[in-house]
Amino acid sequence: MNPLLLLAFLLCLLPCFSSKDTITFDESLVDGQVRVSSGEKFSLGFFSPGVSSNRYLGIWFTQVSIQTVVWVANRDNPINDTSGVLSFDRSGRNLVLWCCSGTNTTTSTTLWSTKIRGKSMARLLDTGNLVILLQQERKEVWWQSFDHPTDTVLASMKLGLDRETGINRIIRSWKSPDDPATGDTSYYLDPNGSPQLMLYKGQTKKWRSGMWNGRGFTSIFNTSVVNDDNESTVVWGVTDPTIIFRIYTHPSGNVRRATWNGQRGEWFESFYMPKDPCDYYGQCGPNGNCDPNRDAGEFVCSCIPGFEPKILADWSMNDGSSGCVRKRSRNSSCGRDGEGFVKLENAKVPDSMTGRLNKGMYLDMCRQECLKNCSCTAYASSDLASGIGCVTLYGDLLDTRVFADGGQDLYVRVDAIELDEYMKSLRGHTDTRKRKMLAIVLVSVTAAIILILSLVYFLLRTKRKAGNNGGSNSISQVTIFSINDIFIATANFSLDNKLGQGGFGSVYKGRLLDGREIAVKRLSRTSRQGTEEFKNEVQLVSKLQHNNLARLFGCCIHGEEKMLVYEYLPNKSLDFFIFAMNPKISDFGMARMFEHDQMEANTNRVVGTYGYMAPEYAMEGMYSMKSDVYSFGVMTLEIVSGRRSNHYNQESSSLGLIDLSWDMWKEGKALDVMDSSTIASESYFKDQVMRCIQIGLLCIQESPKDRPTMSNVVFMLVNATSVLPSPKKPAFISKRKFVDPDSAAAAAGPTVPSINNVSITDLEAR
Repeated sequence: MNPLLLLAFLLCLLPCFSSKDTITFDESLVDGQVRVSSGEKFSLGFFSPGVSSNRYLGIWFTQVSIQTVVWVANRDNPINDTSGVLSFDRSGRNLVLWCCSGTNTTTSTTLWSTKIRGKSMARLLDTGNLVILLQQERKEVWWQSFDHPTDTVLASMKLGLDRETGINRIIRSWKSPDDPATGDTSYYLDPNGSPQLMLYKGQTKKWRSGMWNGRGFTSIFNTSVVNDDNESTVVWGVTDPTIIFRIYTHPSGNVRRATWNGQRGEWFESFYMPKDPCDYYGQCGPNGNCDPNRDAGEFVCSCIPGFEPKILADWSMNDGSSGCVRKRSRNSSCGRDGEGFVKLENAKVPDSMTGRLNKGMYLDMCRQECLKNCSCTAYASSDLASGIGCVTLYGDLLDTRVFADGGQDLYVRVDAIELDEYMKSLRGHTDTRKRKMLAIVLVSVTAAIILILSLVYFLLRTKRKAGNNGGSNSISQVTIFSINDIFIATANFSLDNKLGQGGFGSVYKGRLLDGREIAVKRLSRTSRQGTEEFKNEVQLVSKLQHNNLARLFGCCIHGEEKMLVYEYLPNKSLDFFIFAMNPKISDFGMARMFEHDQMEANTNRVVGTYGYMAPEYAMEGMYSMKSDVYSFGVMTLEIVSGRRSNHYNQESSSLGLIDLSWDMWKEGKALDVMDSSTIASESYFKDQVMRCIQIGLLCIQESPKDRPTMSNVVFMLVNATSVLPSPKKPAFISKRKFVDPDSAAAAAGPTVPSINNVSITDLEAR
């Protein structure tokens, strides 16, 4: 290839290799093209706002999914087509936005331009600032968009007056979301007196930040102010440079701070003013004080000490705009002894436009300075950080309010009479505060003592309970299952998995995650006997290993729940064999500790299943060998009748087993107690059945002395010719009243009796 042609080709490509964030004197930006800052944080190009078809040159956030414009060059000169071009003029000095006709800036319409001396270049910075630099030096900024803001303030951007250049940076709202033309909401830093931020709606003051006090404004955070001979400016900062935020004026008449939430893809407005009624400028008129923290329904306005409502009728209608006037003429008190100042705490210092800033004065000096001038109505510190500097205020005090938190002290001038009244009220307030503090201290000390005593009681109770439960050492060698493991294994204690019910609770079948089948013995929460038995069973059974014993896999303790996890034995429950008319010898009777020569004893821990327990044991805790005789009698009647002693059928109004057996015996119809299936089969001997019923009734007689011993019972069973005594009235005889099937109560449906429905009504079963 010809070297000259290659060189010419490379020269043609030079503009393509120019930096994407700059526009040089021989380049242009046309509609459809975009310049992006080096860190890809901001973009410069043409856009159409909302539903408008007009075109504007602007800067917007690159990393924000919702196009958010922060600066507009031609906000008041829109382009009605896509012919807009941004370039330097022929001299290479001025950046010009032009459009509409012609092919150069001479014959086209100029919509916006800058005035620079010397050939220049434009660059879009990562701060969102469009700057113009000299082409050669590329250091000194000759012009920047931050000096000519539209409606938005960004981080590191100054708002306020540059006294050297005369540039006053003010942001003004758009007319509407679809029209960036200059609106009537403006926001700026007022340099008069002590600097303060002002918000206007047209010519009307809407809101004021309060003066800069050396630490900040009374209602705005993360700001720094420079107020010297060169400038009076404010800058907003961020602690995290990755945070995207903006402060902007809204067409509705307020100023807002918004932070971008990238995860949710939306702007979060963390600040806007005015917000509460006291934010509005002069809400309570001249010499009025606004307090938004008053009780609900109470008027927010009051008069500053030494003043009273100007138009009482307006104030009675909750309209304080007329303000307040002094109670007594100043001419009669100014300069006289007894004058002083009343301190308002947490206050927003009144508008300082008519104030005088005294940078070298301490607060005491400021007080004396104010007393010398009869026009001085108040003073306050202007620099809380250093303690040096104050502002004296003259005439009416405008836009005063108090904050729940924040603000500063304001000293209001009052005459001797008002000062004396104030001091008296202050002393009364102090006494009230002391009484309140004393009451608070007494209540706190009492509460602390109660808390300590409660804690001691709780610790002692916990320790005692831990001792009763045998501590953790007693079950340290046993596998502890979690409650979730048990729930999963038993299908949340499904009734389909219920195997039966014993003295201390129910037993459920389950399957562990490793495939092992288990039987979970769930102790009843209401059982008072369960803790001791639980400890004993865990301690003893876990140490026993025998082919004829069910193996204990572990236990579960969860709150008040106590459960034992046994190996599941698949040969059904004991009651299946008993009530299948196939009696078996089982773990029958009571196991109690006796002395070697003792025939009876008593206990406070009654255990067993109601319906089988002897009355003297269930009611008084007395037990003996005759207690098991009673239980045997109940079981004998159950075998003959085929029904349980503690279950009865309400729908048929039938009696309990003991009641029925006794009534049938007295009426000579004892055979009617027999199981109907046995009667139908006719495979029985009446004499044997009658003998079994009589023996059963003898065993359940009320007095233990009347019951036979077990040896006598065996003798009576095996000797059919022996004469049996007549039984006496059994224990637990009670006549139940059943609901008439035709009554309204019966219409509600049958009630399923619980296992606690025992034959004696004043006992609470487990």
